[in-house]
Order: sequence, then C-alpha cells, then structure tokens
Amino acid sequence: MYGLKQSPHAWFGRFSEVIQEFGIKKSKCDHSVFYQQSEVGLILLVVYVDDIVITGSDSKGISTFKSFLQANFQTKDLGMLRYFLGIEVTKCKKGIFLSQRKYILDLLTETGKLGAKPCSAPMVTNTQHTAEDGESFANPEMYRRLVGKLNYLTVTRPDIAYPVSLVSQFMASPRTTHWAALEQILCYLKGAPGRGIWYRNHGHTHIEWFSYADWACSKIDRRSTTGYCVFVGGNLVSWKSKKQNVVSRSSAESEYRAMTQSTCELIWIQQLLNEIGLGSSIRMKLWCDNQVALHIASNPVFHERTKHIEIDCHFIREKIQQNLISTSHAKTTEQLGDIFTKALSGPRIEYICNKLGMINIYAPA
Repeated sequence: MYGLKQSPHAWFGRFSEVIQEFGIKKSKCDHSVFYQQSEVGLILLVVYVDDIVITGSDSKGISTFKSFLQANFQTKDLGMLRYFLGIEVTKCKKGIFLSQRKYILDLLTETGKLGAKPCSAPMVTNTQHTAEDGESFANPEMYRRLVGKLNYLTVTRPDIAYPVSLVSQFMASPRTTHWAALEQILCYLKGAPGRGIWYRNHGHTHIEWFSYADWACSKIDRRSTTGYCVFVGGNLVSWKSKKQNVVSRSSAESEYRAMTQSTCELIWIQQLLNEIGLGSSIRMKLWCDNQVALHIASNPVFHERTKHIEIDCHFIREKIQQNLISTSHAKTTEQLGDIFTKALSGPRIEYICNKLGMINIYAPA
C-alpha cells in the first residue's frame, strides 16, 4: 500500500466499493466519512488510509458490519478506541476527552526540552517576527520538521494554532529568532502536555461560532489574520488561524472576510450533519465584536466604502435572509477568536481555553 503513489487511491476505491455493497453510503461532504441510517440507529465510519474508526448507536449493526469487513479484508479489531493516529481517547460516563499527551512528551524528548522550564504562554505578547530577524538558522531542515510536527499537534491543541501558523511562514529561510519562538512553544507545551478537548452532552445541538480578525497585524505585508472557532452542541469541533490572502483597507473589511470564511466552514459542517441525520433546524449564531461589520450585515444598502467587499457582504446577507444564520455582538473580553489571531498573556489563555472546553485531566487535584 505504501510502495506506489497510486496504491492508497486504488485501496480506497476498492474499500469504498465493498462497504457500499453492505448498504453504507459515502458522504458527499467528506469522502473519508461513511454512514448508514436505519430505524435501529446510526453507523458512522471514518477512514484514514488503512486505519478505520467505527462508531454509532446501532451496536448490533456495528457487529454485523465488523463481520462483513473481516470476510472481505484482512482486518484486526482493536476494541474500544484508545489511541488513533497519535490522538489519545479517554471515555467515561460524563463524556470523551481527546489529547496528544504521548505525542507531546515524545516531541519534548526528541528536542531535548523534556527538562525545560515551563512557561505560561506559547508566544511573547506584542512581538513581531519578520523574515530578516536575527541570523540564519544553521539547521533549516530540523526547523521545518519541528514545525510540521507542531502543525499536527494543533488537531487537539487550538491554543497553539496562532503561534504555529506564525512560525510556519518562515520555513523557507528560518532565522535564529524564529527558532527561539519554536522553543517558546515547546516550553509552553511542557507546562501542560496533557491538556486536550473535553466533549460532553450539553443538552442541545445548537451551532454557533466566534469570528475575529486582527487587522493589518502582519509587519511584513500588513495582511490581517483570520481566527474562528465553531461549536456544535456546546462542543468545539472546528477552528482556524490563517493570514488573509489580500490586504484589507479597514478593520470592518478584515472582519467581513473572516466572517465569510467561517460561514463557509459552518455551511459545510451543517451539510455534513444533515447528511448523517444529526442536523438542527435552529438558526446558527455568529458572534462578532465588530459593530460596523454587524451593521453592514443587517443593512440592505451598500455604501461607497463597502463596494470593494460587496461580494462578501452579499454572501453574509444572503445567509441571514435565508434564516440560516443570525448575528450577535460579543464583548471584546468574550471574543474567543482572540487566541487564534494574536499572542496573549497566560491568564487570558487560561480563560479562553476554559471557554473552549480544554482541560488537563492529568493535572494534580
């Protein structure tokens, strides 16, 4: 399977064909997700190359499907999910906890930071990095390898999404100051390697998201940074920290671009949930702390100053008129998107992590 580039594609095609004979459908929103709905319950299947996770509410159907897989492929049932692609899964009656504790400890050991002094923040506040800072780093390959590993770590650690996205911008020619920023992230991870995301039943299936943009924050090209996080049923399911593709001429424009990008993500999530039968008819709520952007969204008249972002304006307004989303103002202190767009202090990080549902089950009581 790992010998030729075509092998994974051929394997996935064969696997999809066989399991669809069982009656399981392939998701149109995410081709790695398969599902089957019946009167008894739901079966969900997630595939990553040759690693498969099966879950759902139809326990009898899952047992039958496992037997079907074993009859058609050489499979091994590893039992209840505990460890998957570096992600540790802890289950209890109250919910499910995802973390990458072992992955972090292995990373700290590899980089010689296991005995480093922990710090309270992954990046020093009010710092600006450029491509010309400091001297050239002697081992750029090691820098790129470490950034790649930290990128995978953001799967369960949204609190380092912004610092990692920042150091990723200098992979072509890293400098000594950029390596120091990487070391700061490692020292932050040393402080709480067991921190992860806690999922539990909040008693509802509402979808809401926080959208934020740090206007013209890049010292290099003055592009803004988009940050958003999406909650489904009160649980964090999606987040992003990314520099915008173009320069915004105002803070309202940068906020609108962030709102548009996060709305696209939200529509995809809603389509996926509707497809597998877990959708909700309640309007999704967008929280934004920019009053100007919210006023433009609710105003049917587009003025001269909004013509350059008129497409984004129409996109958001269309979704509001379709009763798909509703907008609300969030206080600046309650804006959870802060952590995805700028370097914050330790207490502020702890506050937002708590709001995001991030805990450390390994912390001493």
